[in-house]
Amino acid sequence: MAKIIYGVSGEGSGHSSRAKAMGRHLLDSGHELKVVSYDRGYRNLQRGFDVLEIVGLSIASRDNTVSVLKTLSENVAKLPDGTRALNKLRALFKSYRPDCVISDFEPLTAYLASHYDLPLISLDNQHRMRYMTYDCPAGLRNDARLTETIVRAMVPRPWYSLITSFHAGTLKNDHCAVFPPLIRPAVRDVEPSRGEHVLVYATAGFDSLLDTLRRLPRESFCVYGYDENRQDGNLRFAPFSEEGFLRDLASCKAVIATAGFTLISEALHLAKPYLAFPMQGQFEQRLNSHMLDQLGLGKECLVPTVDAIAAFLYQLPEYESALSDYQGCGNPAMQERLDELLAGDLRLLKTYER
Repeated sequence: MAKIIYGVSGEGSGHSSRAKAMGRHLLDSGHELKVVSYDRGYRNLQRGFDVLEIVGLSIASRDNTVSVLKTLSENVAKLPDGTRALNKLRALFKSYRPDCVISDFEPLTAYLASHYDLPLISLDNQHRMRYMTYDCPAGLRNDARLTETIVRAMVPRPWYSLITSFHAGTLKNDHCAVFPPLIRPAVRDVEPSRGEHVLVYATAGFDSLLDTLRRLPRESFCVYGYDENRQDGNLRFAPFSEEGFLRDLASCKAVIATAGFTLISEALHLAKPYLAFPMQGQFEQRLNSHMLDQLGLGKECLVPTVDAIAAFLYQLPEYESALSDYQGCGNPAMQERLDELLAGDLRLLKTYER
């Protein structure tokens, strides 16, 4: 059995959701596990795992657009705490003496794996933009190259990459494998139904979307992301609750949301048509919404308009028909491949240069 340090990005909930599924499998298989995360990832994982809290990068936005200045200023302010966190993490590596490192887009554990010459396994959806071919959205080729460079810088030289993706693509080398998205047990176990409401998930401040939804008074929208509990015309704002959100997701007739990978994956698994508003300035969300549109499982929309939302809702039967053939749960296959990777003598493995 292996001693593993598992670094998990704390940005959003998708990374920690994936880590819950894979981390529990590792513990059930008899491995020892130390998890490293921050922000929402730390909060989501601390109750079920032995977690070291560190400091990580975050993205700031306004009206669904990345704010470069605010993102830069917030991350620069974290530098003193980040130095202290790095020292704590170094101490953990020295005392725990792991056999390998798994990184879900968490750079400090990835860099220390390289520093201590440990096998590094990346496990995330970001590496599809590094090791998979895909149909790039029009006019964003430079953004794609920049994103690949960022992924390469965040997780340098993984020995093997386990990639999750809801769309297909050709792999660029034989030290990686692609699987359908990992779906958390609560989503796998729920029985979906078709109610009359549309689930809306938006980052706080995406007011242009809410203003547009108010102009569709015959539709009922359940809004998450603002952490409020009130009724405003045809908008019902719901406070954050994992159970409440899953209940509203499972019973909605469609989803209107930003283009985060995990929510798209869970919505598709539950056969919910998806209208995606990618965060402007974030290439991965543009890729997600573009591929969703290309697959006919939902629609990409860059600017919220009444006509665009009404057209999406009118076409729900077409999306529902396409979703009836969708298969998107990669948990067993990825767990099996990870078991195979950990079954050998990890001390003999070398970093794979590419």
